[in-house]
Amino acid sequence: MRTEDELHSGKNIWWFKKEYLSEFVYGGIDGAITTFAVVSGAAGANAEIFYILIFGFANLIADGFSMSVGNYFAVKSERQQYEQHKAIEYWEVENLREREVEEIREIYRAKGFEGELLEKVVKVITSDVDVWVDTMMKEELEMTKDDKTPVKTAFATFLSFNLIGIVPLVAYIVAMVADLPHDNLFLISCLATAGGLMIIGYMKSVITEKSPVRGIAETVGLGGLAALLAYYAGEVLASWFLG
Repeated sequence: MRTEDELHSGKNIWWFKKEYLSEFVYGGIDGAITTFAVVSGAAGANAEIFYILIFGFANLIADGFSMSVGNYFAVKSERQQYEQHKAIEYWEVENLREREVEEIREIYRAKGFEGELLEKVVKVITSDVDVWVDTMMKEELEMTKDDKTPVKTAFATFLSFNLIGIVPLVAYIVAMVADLPHDNLFLISCLATAGGLMIIGYMKSVITEKSPVRGIAETVGLGGLAALLAYYAGEVLASWFLG
């Protein structure tokens, strides 16, 4: 059991920096589920093993890249928005000082400060421009700066998408390389994917600080539902088009 200090610190959890764990987890969930859906759809259609591998790896590269690019621009946009609002607050503190002082006063009055203590708090905060602006950003705009960089979050997403996303394909890769029987490959892929999703589900529970059992059940359940839908979609479409 991790202590509260460990949960809220920036220390590593396993091999990951905690601040990037969310990107790794959600990238891994998406990678495992989407790739397993491809495998399930192909299995439902009784596709040849090389088709499963072609479409599986195409999904890993294309969807993983797309997700990481989307993550990159989302984080970059958030940082730009934060800096824009911060620049506005600096301008207001410099040019609309009395109004900004009154806003600080109202913020702390709402927190229960009053009288001489309130005025001391206002005086201390407004005596340092940087502290003043940071206070306005947090208390008025409810914005905090995220120290995560767009490049690192994108890389964590792409890495996890491919590391966890390749799990449903491992049995097929081994069977193709070693020329093994193909009878139980889909079952092995199901079990391997369930194992991968259990690990990711546990990591998700670390982020949300919820029950590991619940995190694992939710993640495996969603992956199983996606696979079930894909499997029967593949089966129906194959019978429709191929007869």
